Amino acid sequence: MKPIRLMSGFFTVGLWTLLSRVLGFMRDVMVAGYLGSGPAAEAFLVAFSLPNMFRRFFAEGAFNMAFVPMFSKKLESDDGPAEFAQDAFVGMAFILTLFTIIGIIAMPGLVLLMASGFAGDERFDLAVEYGRLAFPYILFISLAALVSGVLNATGRFMAAAAAPVVLNIVFIAAVLIGAALGRDGSEAIGLGIDKALGLRVGDTLAMSVPIAGIAQLALVWWAAKRAGFTLGFNRRPRMTPELKRLAIIAAPAALAGGVMQVNLLVGRQVASFYEGAVAWLSYADRLYQLPLGVVGIAIGVVLLPDLSRRLKAGDEQGSHTQISRAAEVSLALTIPSAVALMVIPFTLASVLFQRGATSVDDAAAIAIAVAIYGLGLPAFVLQKILQPLYYAREDTKRPFYFAVAAMVVNVVLAVGLSPFIGWFAPAIATTLAGWAMFGLLAFGARGFGLAAKFDARFHKRIWRIIAASAIMGVTLWISNMLMQPLLGQPWWRGIGLLVLLVIAAISYFGSGHLIGAFKLGEFKRSLKRG
Repeated sequence: MKPIRLMSGFFTVGLWTLLSRVLGFMRDVMVAGYLGSGPAAEAFLVAFSLPNMFRRFFAEGAFNMAFVPMFSKKLESDDGPAEFAQDAFVGMAFILTLFTIIGIIAMPGLVLLMASGFAGDERFDLAVEYGRLAFPYILFISLAALVSGVLNATGRFMAAAAAPVVLNIVFIAAVLIGAALGRDGSEAIGLGIDKALGLRVGDTLAMSVPIAGIAQLALVWWAAKRAGFTLGFNRRPRMTPELKRLAIIAAPAALAGGVMQVNLLVGRQVASFYEGAVAWLSYADRLYQLPLGVVGIAIGVVLLPDLSRRLKAGDEQGSHTQISRAAEVSLALTIPSAVALMVIPFTLASVLFQRGATSVDDAAAIAIAVAIYGLGLPAFVLQKILQPLYYAREDTKRPFYFAVAAMVVNVVLAVGLSPFIGWFAPAIATTLAGWAMFGLLAFGARGFGLAAKFDARFHKRIWRIIAASAIMGVTLWISNMLMQPLLGQPWWRGIGLLVLLVIAAISYFGSGHLIGAFKLGEFKRSLKRG
């Protein structure tokens, strides 16, 4: 098999993820402008989180963590990979069709499970309505995740990385359509124009969710067909020995995925008792998810099939080199991002979200959560680097045990701190649980030998990366203070933020190059070599 080019794959996934997150920001800015932190916003965010939560549980969080290594090894040995993928596709479609029907029927209970603070007010009925419209997304996006795993294992990353772009384009169109058409005029008179407009946009957003899932599935299915893997419904589901093994391996990963979703559920439960907090935390989540998606998730997507195939071929030295370069490049991009989130959180939140229905108080609340999430960003990225070491060996049990321990940390802190510090307790809990999870993964990986160790070059450069990030942080803080008059003008805030980001990039890459944190020419050579 043709080897996977790690760095070129990373940059392919990263660039498409960056485009997706930029469009996601445009979407969230529009949603914040029309919905703010009001009932429609919180109801839609909870409704959309339901299929997303189960997607991570069934597809990305569990099934793919087991499927991709098995499929990659079948590719490496040419042991019927196409038939294995077809059986998995049909089996997942059957199970998730049943699950979707059950979820739609049980939606009131699911909403209470996610946000019991909604009970007794208008947010509950809206969330149930939106949830039933959005829930079929779980079927389409889970099948798309499986097909994406097939593409990633063959070294074809573009279509799978581009699929989230389709989602955000559909959502942006839905916001515009909802604002233009809306509900009938009698509701607008009865509710007030602003509130009715929020409901209009919420309606069209909820209806657009399954449409986006169908579009994403169509994109990756077409790409897989071009790659020689035509997946369809040309056979009945059957339990083959390979699928039995897949289920056995996936079960602990599914439980680990369930544990991680409990963390999110606890956070939303706590936030639901504070008006506006669900929206504040969701908007802040979008900000820190930008570098996490571009760097951490991208490197994890590429690293898992690469390590699986190297393990099958017995290439321990190659695994050692690849994980060292993955960690070095990831942290070289993540640490300065984390510093920026902590140094200028209010500038980021106010420029991106403070407009329309989103007030300056909303922006200040979002900024608090952004700074807290920034503290945990390196931990979240390091998890994405270490987890493939386990999954490539089909070891899904220990990540589950570690996830349980991190969940305990999260629950205790989120629930225990909320009476004292209020709505942002879930953000603190998420960050500290992220560092706990990283520590446990690193401790457990000691027995993996050379493949799990970072090389001398990484240890030499990581401290210089931290120093360059500190220099950038000081420069950014001073520049932000000097540019406050410009940032206070509505028409110039966007330009001011862009100038700040350019200053940050110049100071970081300039100082980093001078002190030897990295050599800019190495990125170009890495792309050529892969």
